[in-house]
Amino acid sequence: MNRIESEPNGISIIDKPSGWTSHDVVAKCRGLLGTRKVGHSGTLDPDATGVLVLGVGRSTRILRYLTSLPKYYVGHIVLGIETKTLDASGEITATHNMDSVKLDDVRKAALELTGEIDQMPPMVSALKVDGRRLHEIAREGEEVERQPRKVTIQQFDIEPTDDPLIFKCEVKCSSGTYIRSLAADVGTLLGGGAHLNNLRRLAIGSFTVQEANPVENPILLPPSEGLRDFNAVRVSKEVAVDVSYGRVLDREHLGVGNGSGPWPVLNHDGDLLAVYEPHESRVKPAVVLIEAK
Repeated sequence: MNRIESEPNGISIIDKPSGWTSHDVVAKCRGLLGTRKVGHSGTLDPDATGVLVLGVGRSTRILRYLTSLPKYYVGHIVLGIETKTLDASGEITATHNMDSVKLDDVRKAALELTGEIDQMPPMVSALKVDGRRLHEIAREGEEVERQPRKVTIQQFDIEPTDDPLIFKCEVKCSSGTYIRSLAADVGTLLGGGAHLNNLRRLAIGSFTVQEANPVENPILLPPSEGLRDFNAVRVSKEVAVDVSYGRVLDREHLGVGNGSGPWPVLNHDGDLLAVYEPHESRVKPAVVLIEAK
Protein backbone atom coordinates (compact mmCIF):
# COMPACT_ATOMS: atom_id res chain seq x y z
CA MET A 1 0.00 0.00 0.00
CA ASN A 2 1.13 3.51 -0.75
CA ARG A 3 1.64 5.35 2.53
CA ILE A 4 3.80 8.11 1.10
CA GLU A 5 1.81 11.07 -0.16
CA SER A 6 3.32 13.95 -2.08
CA GLU A 7 0.78 16.52 -0.89
CA PRO A 8 -0.63 17.67 2.45
CA ASN A 9 -3.41 15.44 3.71
CA GLY A 10 -5.58 15.82 6.78
CA ILE A 11 -8.10 17.91 8.66
CA SER A 12 -7.71 21.47 9.92
CA ILE A 13 -10.02 23.17 12.42
CA ILE A 14 -10.20 26.91 11.80
CA ASP A 15 -11.72 29.71 13.87
CA LYS A 16 -13.21 31.74 11.02
CA PRO A 17 -12.97 35.50 11.57
CA SER A 18 -15.78 37.93 10.82
CA GLY A 19 -15.73 39.45 7.34
CA TRP A 20 -14.37 36.31 5.69
CA THR A 21 -16.48 33.99 3.57
CA SER A 22 -15.90 30.27 3.99
CA HIS A 23 -14.42 30.30 0.49
CA ASP A 24 -12.02 33.08 1.55
CA VAL A 25 -10.72 30.77 4.28
CA VAL A 26 -10.29 27.92 1.81
CA ALA A 27 -8.43 30.19 -0.65
CA LYS A 28 -6.09 31.46 2.08
CA CYS A 29 -5.30 27.96 3.30
CA ARG A 30 -4.66 26.73 -0.23
CA GLY A 31 -1.82 29.22 -0.42
CA LEU A 32 -0.50 28.49 3.07
CA LEU A 33 -0.61 24.71 2.63
CA GLY A 34 0.59 24.66 -0.96
CA THR A 35 -2.24 22.67 -2.48
CA ARG A 36 -5.44 23.34 -4.42
CA LYS A 37 -7.13 20.39 -2.71
CA VAL A 38 -8.78 22.19 0.20
CA GLY A 39 -12.50 22.13 0.97
CA HIS A 40 -14.73 22.96 3.93
CA SER A 41 -17.65 21.39 5.72
CA GLY A 42 -20.57 23.57 6.77
CA THR A 43 -20.65 27.09 5.33
CA LEU A 44 -20.55 30.03 7.73
CA ASP A 45 -21.96 33.43 6.76
CA PRO A 46 -19.35 36.19 6.28
CA ASP A 47 -20.41 37.99 9.48
CA ALA A 48 -20.37 34.78 11.53
CA THR A 49 -17.29 33.47 13.34
CA GLY A 50 -16.23 30.14 14.75
CA VAL A 51 -15.57 26.55 13.82
CA LEU A 52 -14.96 25.75 10.17
CA VAL A 53 -13.52 22.29 9.46
CA LEU A 54 -11.29 22.00 6.41
CA GLY A 55 -10.36 18.86 4.52
CA VAL A 56 -6.97 18.92 2.81
CA GLY A 57 -5.67 16.64 0.06
CA ARG A 58 -7.35 13.26 -0.03
CA SER A 59 -9.21 14.14 3.15
CA THR A 60 -11.54 16.41 1.17
CA ARG A 61 -13.30 13.15 0.30
CA ILE A 62 -14.44 12.57 3.89
CA LEU A 63 -15.98 16.03 4.38
CA ARG A 64 -19.39 14.63 3.37
CA TYR A 65 -19.55 12.83 6.71
CA LEU A 66 -18.84 15.95 8.74
CA THR A 67 -21.75 17.74 7.08
CA SER A 68 -24.21 15.53 8.95
CA LEU A 69 -22.80 16.31 12.41
CA PRO A 70 -24.86 18.49 14.81
CA LYS A 71 -23.90 22.13 15.32
CA TYR A 72 -23.69 24.39 18.39
CA TYR A 73 -24.10 28.18 18.08
CA VAL A 74 -24.35 31.29 20.19
CA GLY A 75 -25.65 34.64 19.00
CA HIS A 76 -27.93 37.58 19.75
CA ILE A 77 -31.57 38.00 18.76
CA VAL A 78 -32.39 41.66 18.22
CA LEU A 79 -36.12 42.34 18.64
CA GLY A 80 -38.02 45.07 16.83
CA ILE A 81 -35.96 45.23 13.63
CA GLU A 82 -36.34 43.07 10.54
CA THR A 83 -33.67 43.05 7.84
CA LYS A 84 -33.50 41.83 4.28
CA THR A 85 -30.86 39.23 5.13
CA LEU A 86 -32.33 38.31 8.55
CA ASP A 87 -29.06 39.40 10.16
CA ALA A 88 -27.28 42.65 10.98
CA SER A 89 -25.63 42.92 7.54
CA GLY A 90 -28.88 43.56 5.66
CA GLU A 91 -30.89 46.71 5.13
CA ILE A 92 -33.78 47.31 7.50
CA THR A 93 -37.11 46.29 6.02
CA ALA A 94 -39.44 46.82 9.00
CA THR A 95 -39.46 48.05 12.59
CA HIS A 96 -41.77 47.15 15.46
CA ASN A 97 -42.41 48.47 18.95
CA MET A 98 -41.64 45.43 21.12
CA ASP A 99 -40.86 47.22 24.39
CA SER A 100 -43.50 45.16 26.21
CA VAL A 101 -41.81 41.82 25.42
CA LYS A 102 -40.29 40.14 28.47
CA LEU A 103 -37.71 37.41 28.95
CA ASP A 104 -40.35 34.76 29.62
CA ASP A 105 -42.10 35.68 26.35
CA VAL A 106 -38.91 35.12 24.36
CA ARG A 107 -38.26 31.83 26.14
CA LYS A 108 -41.78 30.62 25.35
CA ALA A 109 -41.28 31.49 21.67
CA ALA A 110 -37.96 29.61 21.65
CA LEU A 111 -39.66 26.60 23.24
CA GLU A 112 -42.19 26.54 20.39
CA LEU A 113 -39.26 26.30 17.99
CA THR A 114 -37.57 23.44 19.87
CA GLY A 115 -37.74 19.86 18.61
CA GLU A 116 -38.41 18.85 15.02
CA ILE A 117 -39.71 21.84 13.06
CA ASP A 118 -40.32 22.83 9.45
CA GLN A 119 -37.96 25.65 8.50
CA MET A 120 -38.09 27.75 5.34
CA PRO A 121 -34.59 28.30 3.88
CA PRO A 122 -33.90 32.04 3.61
CA MET A 123 -33.31 33.64 0.22
CA VAL A 124 -29.84 34.64 1.41
CA SER A 125 -28.75 31.03 1.95
CA ALA A 126 -26.37 28.92 -0.14
CA LEU A 127 -29.05 26.33 -0.86
CA LYS A 128 -29.45 25.56 -4.55
CA VAL A 129 -32.78 25.77 -6.37
CA ASP A 130 -32.79 24.71 -10.02
CA GLY A 131 -29.00 24.73 -10.02
CA ARG A 132 -28.60 28.26 -8.64
CA ARG A 133 -27.79 29.33 -5.10
CA LEU A 134 -30.54 31.29 -3.41
CA HIS A 135 -28.26 34.16 -2.40
CA GLU A 136 -27.26 34.63 -6.05
CA ILE A 137 -30.92 34.91 -7.02
CA ALA A 138 -31.57 37.29 -4.11
CA ARG A 139 -28.75 39.59 -5.22
CA GLU A 140 -30.62 40.04 -8.52
CA GLY A 141 -33.66 41.21 -6.59
CA GLU A 142 -35.64 38.05 -7.25
CA GLU A 143 -37.38 35.61 -4.94
CA VAL A 144 -38.26 32.01 -5.77
CA GLU A 145 -40.52 29.46 -4.17
CA ARG A 146 -38.79 27.27 -1.60
CA GLN A 147 -39.91 24.16 0.19
CA PRO A 148 -39.69 24.00 4.00
CA ARG A 149 -37.21 21.48 5.38
CA LYS A 150 -37.39 19.49 8.59
CA VAL A 151 -34.66 20.32 11.07
CA THR A 152 -34.21 19.41 14.72
CA ILE A 153 -33.49 21.95 17.45
CA GLN A 154 -32.18 20.03 20.46
CA GLN A 155 -31.54 23.13 22.57
CA PHE A 156 -32.72 26.74 22.24
CA ASP A 157 -31.79 28.65 25.40
CA ILE A 158 -32.46 32.35 25.88
CA GLU A 159 -30.67 34.70 28.29
CA PRO A 160 -31.08 38.47 28.81
CA THR A 161 -28.46 41.11 28.02
CA ASP A 162 -28.01 44.70 29.17
CA ASP A 163 -30.31 45.75 26.32
CA PRO A 164 -33.98 44.83 26.96
CA LEU A 165 -34.54 44.18 23.25
CA ILE A 166 -31.46 41.98 22.70
CA PHE A 167 -31.33 38.39 23.94
CA LYS A 168 -28.47 35.92 23.89
CA CYS A 169 -29.35 32.56 22.37
CA GLU A 170 -27.60 29.19 22.54
CA VAL A 171 -28.67 26.68 19.92
CA LYS A 172 -27.79 23.03 19.43
CA CYS A 173 -29.29 21.80 16.18
CA SER A 174 -29.17 19.37 13.32
CA SER A 175 -27.24 20.03 10.15
CA GLY A 176 -29.02 22.35 7.72
CA THR A 177 -30.55 24.62 10.36
CA TYR A 178 -30.52 28.37 9.65
CA ILE A 179 -30.02 30.26 12.91
CA ARG A 180 -30.97 33.59 11.31
CA SER A 181 -34.33 32.06 10.38
CA LEU A 182 -34.80 30.95 13.99
CA ALA A 183 -34.19 34.52 15.16
CA ALA A 184 -36.66 35.91 12.63
CA ASP A 185 -39.25 33.30 13.62
CA VAL A 186 -38.92 34.28 17.29
CA GLY A 187 -39.74 37.85 16.32
CA THR A 188 -42.77 36.73 14.32
CA LEU A 189 -44.09 34.55 17.16
CA LEU A 190 -43.83 37.55 19.48
CA GLY A 191 -46.03 39.63 17.19
CA GLY A 192 -43.27 41.72 15.65
CA GLY A 193 -39.93 40.98 14.02
CA ALA A 194 -36.28 40.30 14.80
CA HIS A 195 -32.89 39.65 13.28
CA LEU A 196 -29.70 37.82 14.27
CA ASN A 197 -26.40 39.37 15.29
CA ASN A 198 -22.98 38.17 16.49
CA LEU A 199 -23.41 34.55 15.39
CA ARG A 200 -20.59 32.28 16.50
CA ARG A 201 -20.34 28.53 15.88
CA LEU A 202 -18.81 26.87 18.91
CA ALA A 203 -18.80 23.31 17.65
CA ILE A 204 -19.41 20.89 14.79
CA GLY A 205 -19.87 17.53 16.43
CA SER A 206 -16.84 17.10 18.70
CA PHE A 207 -14.81 19.77 16.85
CA THR A 208 -14.81 22.77 19.18
CA VAL A 209 -13.66 26.35 18.96
CA GLN A 210 -11.22 25.67 21.81
CA GLU A 211 -9.10 23.53 19.48
CA ALA A 212 -9.52 25.77 16.43
CA ASN A 213 -6.62 27.76 14.99
CA PRO A 214 -6.46 31.14 13.27
CA VAL A 215 -6.83 31.08 9.50
CA GLU A 216 -3.18 32.20 9.25
CA ASN A 217 -2.08 29.02 11.03
CA PRO A 218 -3.90 25.98 9.62
CA ILE A 219 -2.54 23.03 11.61
CA LEU A 220 -3.13 19.65 9.98
CA LEU A 221 -4.56 16.77 11.99
CA PRO A 222 -4.41 13.16 10.72
CA PRO A 223 -7.26 12.13 8.40
CA SER A 224 -8.52 9.70 11.05
CA GLU A 225 -9.29 12.71 13.30
CA GLY A 226 -11.81 13.89 10.74
CA LEU A 227 -14.03 10.89 11.50
CA ARG A 228 -13.51 10.69 15.25
CA ASP A 229 -17.26 11.09 15.85
CA PHE A 230 -17.93 7.76 14.13
CA ASN A 231 -17.29 4.22 15.35
CA ALA A 232 -13.98 3.22 13.80
CA VAL A 233 -12.80 -0.33 13.23
CA ARG A 234 -9.13 -1.30 13.33
CA VAL A 235 -8.24 -4.18 11.01
CA SER A 236 -5.42 -6.67 10.61
CA LYS A 237 -2.81 -6.42 7.88
CA GLU A 238 -4.64 -9.06 5.87
CA VAL A 239 -7.97 -7.22 5.98
CA ALA A 240 -6.17 -3.93 5.31
CA VAL A 241 -5.04 -5.35 1.97
CA ASP A 242 -8.63 -6.16 1.03
CA VAL A 243 -9.70 -2.66 2.08
CA SER A 244 -6.94 -1.03 0.03
CA TYR A 245 -8.27 -2.80 -3.05
CA GLY A 246 -11.76 -1.45 -2.33
CA ARG A 247 -13.33 -4.88 -2.00
CA VAL A 248 -16.89 -5.56 -0.88
CA LEU A 249 -16.61 -7.53 2.36
CA ASP A 250 -18.70 -9.59 4.73
CA ARG A 251 -19.58 -7.70 7.88
CA GLU A 252 -17.81 -10.29 10.03
CA HIS A 253 -14.66 -10.01 7.92
CA LEU A 254 -14.50 -6.25 8.52
CA GLY A 255 -15.62 -6.66 12.12
CA VAL A 256 -18.57 -4.24 12.09
CA GLY A 257 -21.42 -6.50 13.24
CA ASN A 258 -24.95 -5.29 12.51
CA GLY A 259 -24.35 -1.55 12.81
CA SER A 260 -25.56 1.01 10.28
CA GLY A 261 -22.23 2.77 9.65
CA PRO A 262 -20.45 4.58 8.24
CA TRP A 263 -17.27 2.99 9.61
CA PRO A 264 -13.83 4.58 9.39
CA VAL A 265 -11.40 1.72 8.77
CA LEU A 266 -7.96 2.06 10.36
CA ASN A 267 -4.88 -0.06 9.96
CA HIS A 268 -2.69 -1.29 12.82
CA ASP A 269 -0.87 2.07 12.95
CA GLY A 270 -4.12 4.05 13.16
CA ASP A 271 -3.98 5.38 9.58
CA LEU A 272 -7.37 5.96 7.94
CA LEU A 273 -7.59 3.52 5.03
CA ALA A 274 -11.19 3.94 3.93
CA VAL A 275 -14.77 4.55 4.95
CA TYR A 276 -17.17 1.62 4.60
CA GLU A 277 -20.97 1.70 4.39
CA PRO A 278 -23.69 -0.98 4.35
CA HIS A 279 -24.24 -2.75 1.04
CA GLU A 280 -27.17 -5.19 1.10
CA SER A 281 -26.08 -7.78 3.66
CA ARG A 282 -22.40 -6.86 3.29
CA VAL A 283 -20.31 -3.67 3.39
CA LYS A 284 -18.50 -1.71 0.70
CA PRO A 285 -16.10 1.23 0.58
CA ALA A 286 -17.58 4.68 -0.08
CA VAL A 287 -14.13 6.26 0.11
CA VAL A 288 -10.68 4.66 -0.14
CA LEU A 289 -7.87 6.96 1.00
CA ILE A 290 -4.89 4.60 0.93
CA GLU A 291 -5.05 2.45 -2.18
CA ALA A 292 -3.03 -0.60 -3.11
CA LYS A 293 -0.09 -0.02 -5.42
